[in-house]
Amino acid sequence: MGIPQVAIVGRPNVGKSSLFNWLIGRRLAIVDSVAGVTRDRMIQPLEIEDRLVELIDTGGMGIDDVDRLTDQIEEQISLAIDAADVILFVVDTRTGPAPLDQIVARRLRAADAPVICVANKTDHEGLHAAADEFRRFGWEMLPVSAQQNRGKSALLEKLLELLPPPAADETEENLPEMKLAVVGRRNVGKSTFINTLVESNRLIVSQVPGTTRDSVDVRFELDGKTFTAIDTPGFRRRKSISGDLEFYGSNRAERSVRRADVVLMFFDAAEEVSKVDKQLCDYIAQHYKPCIYVVNKWDLMADRVPTQEWADYLRDTFRTAQHVPIAFITGQTGRNAKKLLNHAQMLYKQSLSRVATADLNRLVQAAIQHNPPPLFTGHRRAKIYYASQVATQPPTIVLFCNNPKAFSPNYQRYLVSVFRDQLPFGEVPIRLFFRQREGSGEKES
Repeated sequence: MGIPQVAIVGRPNVGKSSLFNWLIGRRLAIVDSVAGVTRDRMIQPLEIEDRLVELIDTGGMGIDDVDRLTDQIEEQISLAIDAADVILFVVDTRTGPAPLDQIVARRLRAADAPVICVANKTDHEGLHAAADEFRRFGWEMLPVSAQQNRGKSALLEKLLELLPPPAADETEENLPEMKLAVVGRRNVGKSTFINTLVESNRLIVSQVPGTTRDSVDVRFELDGKTFTAIDTPGFRRRKSISGDLEFYGSNRAERSVRRADVVLMFFDAAEEVSKVDKQLCDYIAQHYKPCIYVVNKWDLMADRVPTQEWADYLRDTFRTAQHVPIAFITGQTGRNAKKLLNHAQMLYKQSLSRVATADLNRLVQAAIQHNPPPLFTGHRRAKIYYASQVATQPPTIVLFCNNPKAFSPNYQRYLVSVFRDQLPFGEVPIRLFFRQREGSGEKES
């Protein structure tokens, strides 16, 4: 059975995404006055006392999508309803019952799951009479206001009451052990890859640029372990972003990189590396995220370009990222997808690795003897007294020395290369800090 699911459904602009953000306590879903912002299902874990559920945000029922994706959006809504253990039917107290609410209600009467009518935007007690109008649909009605933080406790209490009894496999072990962000510019095949990964049409796939407007978390299992793949909107150059939706989408995608354990940076095998690709790779590097460069749609190029030529092209383009592994896949068929995921797990383990202080200091002393630190003012030599790993994700090493400014960028890169070669951090970013040891007689850097 697994973790129970709670689906949020309703017509456009009743505040479904606002309710979703309010319940999980984070602004993940894009909230905008434009109808049809939400297209894919967005799923996030929600703890209610001692129960864990998956909360699902869905697109507005009855929306006429401007990009002709109405059928796909409706399919995503149907999948959410069919899988739900409880359904939150969201309506708008301010506007009152609308004809489209009636259509949604008729659709939900055929659902197997219990339904709660959630009268959102009931911002004060004076609106309770208006909220009572929704009792005509026949379900228990709860007046709430996501914006004014009203009615949350009553809603969660009712949810808890309607949840099915806990199953044997409904434990925290079901929580994902690795979050995998799938990023890249538009139309490089990110959503197609995730759909293949989870073996279902979990995400809407289309040739319309910008189909994915939000970052969408997709849970899947591999070899008995649960993971989360984060599908992200296609990145664009900042000056090319037009409108609030693209701005929010880009910010969500950047936040997905920040909260990911490993990032899959997608390239189109038939396209040259663009300025957007370079900006995105820089962003990943700036946040010290383990990354794999994924050359997608390789089936289109395999007979024309050797893999080594494309790999060399990436190495020449990203000279400061020589440690980043490169994978060649076909997302549509799943070719090499499992190898890619296995490699991502290896990077995740590397990012969590810790090295004993004694072993680290022996390695630092050997590196210094092989290549002594540079001389600085007065022909004095820079000294490293000892080192310590202070954090993981990324592996972070502090070197206590006599003068942090004496260590040139070249020497710092030398030390990082030694750590990559000799420590279990071979393919992940390493953060290096130099600190002046107290009593060393040098000025603080």
